[in-house]
Amino acid sequence: MRSYTNELHIRSDSPASQDPGARTVTDTSTKRPQAAKPEKIRCDACPVMCYIADGRSGACDRYANEGGELVRLDPLTILENRGDTPLVPFLDREWDGDLVSGDDTFITAVGSGTTYPDYKPAPFIVASKSAGVDMITVVTEGIFSYCGAKVKIDTDRHLGSECAAVRADGEVIGHVSTSEYGSQMLSLGGVNHLTGGSKKEGRTTCASLLALCNGETVVLAIDNGAELEITAGQAPVVNGQREERMRVGCGSATVGMFAAQWQGLVDEVVVVDDHITGVMSEHQAGKVIGWEPSGIKIKGRRSTPGRYFQVAEPGTGWGGTDLTDPLTILDTWKPDQARPGLSLLMVSTTGENAAYYELNEDLVPVQQDMPARLLPSVRRIEENCEPSMASVLFMAGAGGSLRSGVTENPVSLTRSVQSRLTRVTSGGAPVFIWPGGGITFMADVTQMPKNAFGYVPTPALVAPIEFTMAAADYAALGGHMDYVMPLEDALRGQKGRQNDHRLSGQRSEARKSGAPWPVSSDTKPQVTK
Repeated sequence: MRSYTNELHIRSDSPASQDPGARTVTDTSTKRPQAAKPEKIRCDACPVMCYIADGRSGACDRYANEGGELVRLDPLTILENRGDTPLVPFLDREWDGDLVSGDDTFITAVGSGTTYPDYKPAPFIVASKSAGVDMITVVTEGIFSYCGAKVKIDTDRHLGSECAAVRADGEVIGHVSTSEYGSQMLSLGGVNHLTGGSKKEGRTTCASLLALCNGETVVLAIDNGAELEITAGQAPVVNGQREERMRVGCGSATVGMFAAQWQGLVDEVVVVDDHITGVMSEHQAGKVIGWEPSGIKIKGRRSTPGRYFQVAEPGTGWGGTDLTDPLTILDTWKPDQARPGLSLLMVSTTGENAAYYELNEDLVPVQQDMPARLLPSVRRIEENCEPSMASVLFMAGAGGSLRSGVTENPVSLTRSVQSRLTRVTSGGAPVFIWPGGGITFMADVTQMPKNAFGYVPTPALVAPIEFTMAAADYAALGGHMDYVMPLEDALRGQKGRQNDHRLSGQRSEARKSGAPWPVSSDTKPQVTK
């Protein structure tokens, strides 16, 4: 595969530095060689409509001019369903002429090309069989301006207030969303950041989304909050510290889970949590097993017995609070219930922070060494915490232009998806389809082939999307039946009649472990009668 230079840059090995595509001709008047510009070809794969010289790629680095022919640079990606057996790629062995089953091989949209300028059928409309049923898979790369990423960050530390701006390279590319159980959420991208702000904001948003979705590390900063390093499928880094675990539960839940294990070993337990701090002696779990009152008093808003809100400000300390000294949430002990020598365990929701105290003669807690009898319970909290991870879900809406590549009547595809006659995948990965109108989907980027995403400098992301259904259903929804090609032809490298570019090659990938097969007997769409 020859290498290409982006159309925006000058190729260093060019004979003419001002015209990297120059060729030599003869000036008949002087007989001296003169440079003349070759004709460029125009790429219509996206709205930018680049004019590309020979040996150059377009602004997106996805298409190039090779000897006057438009070439798709990224190879078409084929999934092979080999389970746990070693992968022997179809493309690396000689085809024996037998029909290829859709149960074994799946053409993804990665490297397939797009339908732009939207009047064309999808680049590949592939016929296969699954469990004896004739199936059709429509394969295309969507150009998504209406797209973004939902990022789930497993940590108890406070990252930023809800609605706080999230920045990359100083540009706002999203905001902090709601906290979930043991995780905090970011909403990044979207059409307003891609197109509604400055050019720099749009470009930065697009570049950040592209990097995140392709598994690269992205550095983010939250206004009045944390600095983050996020990589899909890996532990997040918060303020330079790599997170290890997400919490076992809120403070109240932790008290309930481990009440019996603490009974008889300590007189009082407080599980510090930014959201719901739990106090053993007051909690219903403690009362049920006969825990004696300790006389403890907590600063904070009492919700129900043993459950306190707002004991401290959010932060990166104990239990997602700003606390470095947990005793600051304690008020004066009740003298009619507290006593000198009373023992107190204070612990965070991850077990990362824990301290042991005993009351002195003035009923003031004094820190002591952690007794050996309590160490197993603190470790039990730690071992019940799942590993911290950053999850990146690509989210997009499949619009009318993309759907017209599937059928001449786009709404029929929407109805087919909503009625579950058509399954949607992204690079072969399963997606979640949102209820309601349109085709709005989310996909875990770690389940997709490597480098599944591209971009166009409008700016927008380019993402793979496939629609699989029974052949009879495809015909019924008004599909482009004249453009259907057998799976074997696609695997031989034959391009569909609707493609106006040449493929640069193909590559095989094994199905992701645990991921459902896009076309399989137990999950194939229902066949209409």
